[in-house]
Amino acid sequence: MINLYASSDDAEVAIAGARAGADVVRNMYGRRLDRIDKGAGDFATAADVEAEKAILGVIRAARPDDAVLGEEGGQQGAADAVRQWWVDPLCGTLNYAVGNMLVAVNVALRGGPAAVADPFSGEVFFTDGETAWVRHDGVDDALLTPSSATRLVDVNLDPPFPSAPGFRAVDLLAHPEFIERFRPRVVSTTLALAWVAAGKRAAYVTDGGDLSGSVHFAAGIALCRAAGCVVTGIDGAPVGEAGRGLVVAADDDVHGLLMSMMRSRG
Repeated sequence: MINLYASSDDAEVAIAGARAGADVVRNMYGRRLDRIDKGAGDFATAADVEAEKAILGVIRAARPDDAVLGEEGGQQGAADAVRQWWVDPLCGTLNYAVGNMLVAVNVALRGGPAAVADPFSGEVFFTDGETAWVRHDGVDDALLTPSSATRLVDVNLDPPFPSAPGFRAVDLLAHPEFIERFRPRVVSTTLALAWVAAGKRAAYVTDGGDLSGSVHFAAGIALCRAAGCVVTGIDGAPVGEAGRGLVVAADDDVHGLLMSMMRSRG
């Protein structure tokens, strides 16, 4: 495996890493897995740990000098390295632990290519940093095309809620115009971001701080930007160090509607 990906471009490394993690997640699905407590109700499983090891194996083989920030293993290499990979080996651990297949495997090179794998559909959503595509079981690349036609909006309702009481995601779901124009979904995984890029969702909304450097969100944000989605914080400002949460919409109209609803609740 040492030289398997050595000549690959960064997008292919991200894809290979995400697929390696997805293989582990899929193969360990349904087993009784011990929970590794992280505090505040958060936990990991052996699947999270083993998937991250598989992803790191791909990155180390292809890019041995790059730094990595992993959800489970933490920082490896300099945090301010020019080249750093962000790895979330199993986004949706609680879903997975109770036998729900709504999970994602996220791999992103900071400021560059990224991949989001769905372990159970066989889809890998990826970007080279400029355009975004989906690959089905290793073949049939197709360009991602955002669309608001579904009218489905995923809203993350998991704590913490740093912007409350000014913004509460649950308030958005009760907004009269939201009820009229959209239908809510709550999948509790950043796979929903890939679905916005692919036209399976009209938008995604979550509270939070600066999510641009989060191992959970970096790959999905890169994917959605490359696909042409509108990506901002919940206050409409660019996602970055001063940002608050995340709103990703298929188009300007949906983004504008959601922003007007959130401001009217605040």
